[in-house]
Amino acid sequence: MEPYLGLRGRKLSAGIMLVAGLTFFLYGYDQGNMGGFLTMRSFADQFPQTAVLFNDNLHTSQLTGFTIAIWNLGCFVSAMLAVVTGDILGRKRMIYAGLTFLMAGQIIQCSSFRWSQSVVGRFVAGFGNGFNTATIPAWQAECTKAHRRGTVLMLSAGVAIAAGMSFAYWMDFWFGYLDYSSASWRVVIAAQILFILLAMVILFFMPESPRWLILKGREDQALRILSALNDTEPTTHEIRQEFLQIKDAVIEMAKASFKGIGKQGDYRDTHRVILAVGLQFMQQMGGINFMTQYYAHMFRREYQWSIWSSRLLAAGAGTEFFLASFVAVVGIDRFWGRRQLLLFGTSGMLCCSIILSLMLMVNTRPSLDAGTAFVFIFCTFWAIGWQGMSWLYQVEIVPLRIRGPANALSTASNWLANFIVVLIAPVAFGNIGWKTYLIFVATNAVILPIVYFLYPETGLRCLEEVDYIFYTAGSTARPWLDVVKIANNEPLWYSRNNDEPYDYESSEWHQRHVRFSDEVKASNGETTTLRAIDSDDHTEKMVSSSSESDPKSSDAAPSPIISRHPTQERPTSGVHVSRSAGHGG
Repeated sequence: MEPYLGLRGRKLSAGIMLVAGLTFFLYGYDQGNMGGFLTMRSFADQFPQTAVLFNDNLHTSQLTGFTIAIWNLGCFVSAMLAVVTGDILGRKRMIYAGLTFLMAGQIIQCSSFRWSQSVVGRFVAGFGNGFNTATIPAWQAECTKAHRRGTVLMLSAGVAIAAGMSFAYWMDFWFGYLDYSSASWRVVIAAQILFILLAMVILFFMPESPRWLILKGREDQALRILSALNDTEPTTHEIRQEFLQIKDAVIEMAKASFKGIGKQGDYRDTHRVILAVGLQFMQQMGGINFMTQYYAHMFRREYQWSIWSSRLLAAGAGTEFFLASFVAVVGIDRFWGRRQLLLFGTSGMLCCSIILSLMLMVNTRPSLDAGTAFVFIFCTFWAIGWQGMSWLYQVEIVPLRIRGPANALSTASNWLANFIVVLIAPVAFGNIGWKTYLIFVATNAVILPIVYFLYPETGLRCLEEVDYIFYTAGSTARPWLDVVKIANNEPLWYSRNNDEPYDYESSEWHQRHVRFSDEVKASNGETTTLRAIDSDDHTEKMVSSSSESDPKSSDAAPSPIISRHPTQERPTSGVHVSRSAGHGG
């Protein structure tokens, strides 16, 4: 059988995107179904601890919030664990582990007869989802060209999540007709197992991350994967350039650890980690899961619709949410930057939060109808501005040398904020009513200036450009504020249209990594071997500083200390770096 089912180029990339999309679809599905369950009599009878619509008191509200939020806590725990296991197991095995835990959690939930069993099942399912969300964006980014990264990640981490949520709301609506049968919620939970098995089967035929393979010394396999992703031969000049770029990136990442997160350095690593962590935290503190995880419950309790109408409105809101997420996909790499979408989304959410609090304060039938409409509008702004943006931005802002631990930490901050919001929602609804929305008026009012003044634009920039922007900011009096201005004024280094390829192999940036690797290995008493592919005669040659050595020992190199800035070797005016060399960053 041909590797990867014979898929190459765009078809292989589509297969990778399908796996990523299925896992994020499951993420959205898991988030969406519980709100509908809270309106089902059979679910309330089976688990009276969550019967908040039928037995409204503080204790029930607290237990309901805990039951739903425990899933987010499981995500948080595994996202933190992923920093230790990620580079040990590799991307594919991490995803397999996540899908396995996710399936185990669904089996426990759909077979539950006690509240404690259901809670354990939700935690286990969340634990699996945390592995997936901490791994999938990196795996996909490392197998995707840089100029397509925004669109691809917004599809898988944005549209797919919204699709999963929308599908869950419709499942709740359809099976809600079996209100007094436990099938109304057991089947909805069990249906996820089919998607999990499908993702597992497709993942089996997909490639591992070339970056991880190079990190582990499996360079031949990485070359074959790169050639398959580019639909060309491994001996071509293009593949050689890309391979060398990724290998240099791996040298940068060789010392990745939590210790590196606390070191500012010339490239302001700590600054960038704080931005990534902060954006993931703010994504949830804007209030979206206060609504999406409680749609049907909220429409019934706060907006006083019937149970049937509440489920239908939830399904409609989920569908609209799904459709709105395509706006960002279409424009993210064509018309708008990351900052523009974030500011647009936050501004709209702020205005909607003000209106929602006023409509619920008035509390008349017309005002509640208007409030229902603004719930839809609020979620539209979030889908366009925030849905996949925090997952994309953390990949682009974090330096390669600490990408693993930094991404795990920022993903964990998302789940921590998610846990807080979902936990307090039922209690807030019950105790302060319309004033609940004032919380999100305040949070969005704070988020708006933070994004405007502190977050630089990263669209269509490679990691070397982002390094340069923060390096330059570090020499100013106000680096936290000046980084935005520097990013706005710095021209793009790379062409969108691949006009003229840049000879990366001859660049001083690459030669510095080669020299550093040679010096370190020589100081350790090791021989140095650089595997190269001669693009003229398409034959492999070995350039060695001494006698024969173990190939594996030649592939790993610790992170270099870079004393000169990469922009000193950037292309001169009129020469562009090929965007094809993007799978590593």
